[in-house]
Amino acid sequence: MTDTPPLVRLVDDDPDLLAAQVQSLTLRGFRVEAFSGAAEALRGMTRDYPGVVLTDVRMPQIDGMELFRRLRAMDPDLPVILLTGHGDVPMAVRALTEGVYDFLTKPVALDDLMATLRRATGARALVLENRMLRRMQAPGDGAAELLGDSLAMTHLRETVARVAEAGVDALVIGGSGVGKEAVARQIHRLSPRRARAFVHVNCATLDESRFDADFLGAEPGVRVGPQPRAGRVIGRIERAHRGTLFLDEVEALSPALQARLHGVIEAGEVWPLGAEAARPLDLRVIAATQVDLGVRVREGSFRADLFYRLGGISLLVPPLTERREDVPLLFRHFLLAACARLKLPVPLMTPGLKARLATHDWPGNVRELQHFAERQALGLAPEEGGAEGPEPTLAESVAAFEAELIRDALRQAGGNASRAMQRLGLPRKTFYDKLTRHAIRAEAFRGGEGS
Repeated sequence: MTDTPPLVRLVDDDPDLLAAQVQSLTLRGFRVEAFSGAAEALRGMTRDYPGVVLTDVRMPQIDGMELFRRLRAMDPDLPVILLTGHGDVPMAVRALTEGVYDFLTKPVALDDLMATLRRATGARALVLENRMLRRMQAPGDGAAELLGDSLAMTHLRETVARVAEAGVDALVIGGSGVGKEAVARQIHRLSPRRARAFVHVNCATLDESRFDADFLGAEPGVRVGPQPRAGRVIGRIERAHRGTLFLDEVEALSPALQARLHGVIEAGEVWPLGAEAARPLDLRVIAATQVDLGVRVREGSFRADLFYRLGGISLLVPPLTERREDVPLLFRHFLLAACARLKLPVPLMTPGLKARLATHDWPGNVRELQHFAERQALGLAPEEGGAEGPEPTLAESVAAFEAELIRDALRQAGGNASRAMQRLGLPRKTFYDKLTRHAIRAEAFRGGEGS
């Protein structure tokens, strides 16, 4: 992910083979920590070890399999690669079912070893960065779409937390795919209502003729549909009692449904069909829209009373074009999640892929980025997943790659500009010139190295 050479902890009890492998790996750009035994190799290992382990199988006292099991108990996501003799192949195949990253038979071709190590170190870097992303989130935060260290997302997360605690209704505004539902669910998740239902209503698909039955519910024996129901039908609004009612695409409501919903919400009670008395209703209402409802009110297509009832607190979810520095973080999160779900190896972040992440406009926002990450996990080329816009020029790709390296260095340095300069080997003036050219702010990455 950064310009730091990938790290390998090498374990072999044969001193000649150990020395030869150290030399080969070092010449190929790896940092090598060499150990002649498993006990030594285990010392100093932590769950956040930033490299991978390459170990011989047949060693005295603690063999390679036992070393793998001990490392796996410490961190199941740590890639361990076994070097085996031909007689050890059946054992190594069984080891794959236990979670060994890969095994190679001796004598191993150097190109095969390099390819395996580069895949493993790339996967390890993604795992560690994903852990860092999780630590960036507030406690209990499960909304991946709200990840990011941009000022816009930091402000949004702080606002979400305050709104959740206040218990007020809210209007979430943003384009398609920016994560409006994620914001609504996060408000619910962080609120005192978290143990109650979150009822999602897509207003664009509502059937006006079935509003009473679907939303208000019905008493036993009342005809709802072709036949009378034997039991009571609980409507969507009542299911949200003491919880959260989320009105997605609220701008799509017809004037009649706007009036019905406003009346129910304002009254704080619901009358199911056939009921002799109203039932009390305790709702928090969160609405989401892609349009300016104030304009719709002035045009007369949206009720002013419902607008002011919903829009006391507004949260604007920015598009990815306004927080480009968050794209790599989100992509890596989605890529890891897809690979874990599909049980696939994590592909490397190539310079070309980094350039594409930085230069594409992402008109579909977070949703498009998630789909792109899933296609990458499946090994599909971008063009196979549909039109992605024009390919970046060479100059654009080089600039995007340079900007990504700078962001990576700042991220690893916790926003400390001096340490980032050292990582990149840049003089102070050149470093700050590049920050200005790429519109990168070092302070946006502050918060502690690797945290």
